[in-house]
Amino acid sequence: MASLTTKEPQRPQAVVAGDLTDGGRLNGRAGASDFAVGGPDGRGGTAPGANPYDLLSASLAACTAMTIRLQSRRRKLPLTHVEVAVSYRHGVEGARDAFDRTIVLQGALSDDQRSQLMQAANICPVGKTLGLSADINTRAQDALPALSGGALADYDRDSDELSIPNIDPD
Repeated sequence: MASLTTKEPQRPQAVVAGDLTDGGRLNGRAGASDFAVGGPDGRGGTAPGANPYDLLSASLAACTAMTIRLQSRRRKLPLTHVEVAVSYRHGVEGARDAFDRTIVLQGALSDDQRSQLMQAANICPVGKTLGLSADINTRAQDALPALSGGALADYDRDSDELSIPNIDPD
């Protein structure tokens, strides 16, 4: 019979909280960063700040940039600047959701070195996690264009479509 071990509760990586009497504003904290969490305020308006889809896209962009930077430094490649743009959109007609990721690499990099760094983007831990339930389409660019390829996910609209049961207290 296998024994079950209980782990001590760990400090959360992120916390979002807010008083409903305070206009419904939500504030987030991750690491040493504090930020407003935006989206529907439950009163027909939209609270300012990054919504959950923005934060999810930012997580993938940050992890990708950090992974490329790490690989560049380990391999002593002449990368001078990295920029990663990410947009999230829902799949059409039952298709998987997708993240569109555009990467700009600057520096005196050979084609082989650029290829190595683009491959490094695919080992980003956040990308591996998100890739379990969504596609991640990656392309290299000389500069960041406006991303297209379907309507971007709209958190306000999606939250309106949430099925919230009407619960009557006794």
